Amino acid sequence: MKVFIIAGEVSGDKLGYALMAGLRQLVPDVTFEGVGGELMQSQGLHSQFDMRELSVMGLVEILPKYAHFKKRIRETAKAVVEAQPDVLITIDSPEFCLRVAKAVKQRSTIRTVHYVAPSVWAWRPKRAQKMAAYIDHVLALLPFEPPFMRDEGMQCDFVGHPVVSEMQASESDASEFRLRHGIGDAPMLLVLPGSRKSEVSRLGPIFGEVLQEVLKAQDDIRLVLPAAKPVAGLVEAMVSEWDLPSDVLILDPRDFDADEAASRKLAAFKASDLALAASGTVSLELAAAGTPMVIAYDMNAISRFLISRMLRVDTATLVSLVSNTRVIPEFLGKDCQPQFIAPAILDVLNNPMDQLEAMRVTMEKLGAGGEDPGLRAAKAILDGIKP
Repeated sequence: MKVFIIAGEVSGDKLGYALMAGLRQLVPDVTFEGVGGELMQSQGLHSQFDMRELSVMGLVEILPKYAHFKKRIRETAKAVVEAQPDVLITIDSPEFCLRVAKAVKQRSTIRTVHYVAPSVWAWRPKRAQKMAAYIDHVLALLPFEPPFMRDEGMQCDFVGHPVVSEMQASESDASEFRLRHGIGDAPMLLVLPGSRKSEVSRLGPIFGEVLQEVLKAQDDIRLVLPAAKPVAGLVEAMVSEWDLPSDVLILDPRDFDADEAASRKLAAFKASDLALAASGTVSLELAAAGTPMVIAYDMNAISRFLISRMLRVDTATLVSLVSNTRVIPEFLGKDCQPQFIAPAILDVLNNPMDQLEAMRVTMEKLGAGGEDPGLRAAKAILDGIKP
């Protein structure tokens, strides 16, 4: 079996890794071509180019790189058609992946599977109708998504979210983390400004001001920042510019091998009393660790305006959407301001219990305790290509 598989960012690389492992379990002689990061490459993928080229967020942020994007789209679609795989699997990154799938479908009958349903329930509902012309099958991470895809004629399976099967740190791991870094029983705030350069650059100054205000009110709080590898250098530079009365412990994944870096990050999640995080799938990682959170996010002013006009939901936090609650404070767009965020952090730090039930319900609905999502996704793909 020959598979062409494409991912464009860190979260997609993790999904691709689990899916590829599931396919290898079911079809030992499967081969892979495509685009992916370190995790997917560890499963035998030789990436056509550096996946980080595709890690761009926001409508306006893409514009300066659009010509290069178009070139990569053409090159990748050509490679797919020439490879003639049994299936093309595109993972998230719709600005790139769906354009590749469309170009492939225009030139071939190769079966196309898109992993991660686009958020048509949140904004741009007509995307499902448009992608039905070139996507045969969608693998959904969230339990309420399949009807939106099936209504447009695509096959769609809820395969569970990978966060439910990821390794979690133990209480002893958390205690050891605190001991190793001299944190003891002090309140610990996790700082998570994102995994993309555009996110870190935009949120960095805001988060720095937030932390100033928080430490003015409670100076015994310890700050820990697990940096994503693609932006670790940028994070170091950002933190050096923060005028804080307390040091920030940066967990730099470049200092350790991949397993050790992941272990330290998980221990930090478990050890923390609270997280200040950019909006995204990290809210589910925090929920899996049982860590309460405050969500904040902003983007280019034009992107912010356009997206706000198209939004169809009142929250961008996945834990809130899946659990159907609104107990997690979030500050998006024009509300992503230090004077709003800092008081919310202090409030949740003193009153964290409201979020615990929402996080438990979220994990249950996402498939906790069931079959590994990567294996479920692999089975769904194989079922789809059976004659």
